[in-house]
Amino acid sequence: MNAVARVYTPAEAAAVSQIGIKAVHNAIDKKIVDTVSSAATPAKSVRRRVLTAEGLLRLKLWYGVGSTLAAERRQRLFEAIKEKPAAKTVKADDLLIVDVAEARKQLNARIRDLDEAESVIGRVKGVMSGEPVFKGTRVPVRTVAAMLAQGADEADLLDGYPSLTARMIELAKIWTAAHPTRGRPKKLSDQGLKVKSSKRATLKGDPRPSTKARVPA
Repeated sequence: MNAVARVYTPAEAAAVSQIGIKAVHNAIDKKIVDTVSSAATPAKSVRRRVLTAEGLLRLKLWYGVGSTLAAERRQRLFEAIKEKPAAKTVKADDLLIVDVAEARKQLNARIRDLDEAESVIGRVKGVMSGEPVFKGTRVPVRTVAAMLAQGADEADLLDGYPSLTARMIELAKIWTAAHPTRGRPKKLSDQGLKVKSSKRATLKGDPRPSTKARVPA
């Protein structure tokens, strides 16, 4: 019996390829990348549009070089890759040679990161009201990601959460990208967190007043 090929939701594809989720959906809608129907995924899955590993590679290359190509040249590139899946470089035509090996290397590294994140992050009954945490800790993953988005730096987070490590911060980024929440993200105060310290950070080229990055207690 053949093993079921791994598939990725659009959010997972965005996290792995480091391409915005809107760009991923745009590539799917324009049929630049193919998707697999939900019938091909496990019965318990409710996903409608998912990408295969080949779809991830196409997505990565389309964003890197394919978006500048005419549809015909882009299709030749994808066909050349399909014909030589193990090739390190692919010559789509006389003017275009693509480093496919590097694209695969980057994707594989991000896939390993996501796999690691999935193995150490989860919901634990009775811990943080069911919010996803790093297993064995009470560190809420989405809060870590929200703090980063609001301007906190790594030192702030490590000081605020002694059980947190630099690697866990990196895993929080890719995990939350692959598992976006619906609706508006909760503010730190909405999660019952108190401010431990604050730091002003001015964004380059931003004429507005400084914003604050806060570390919860």
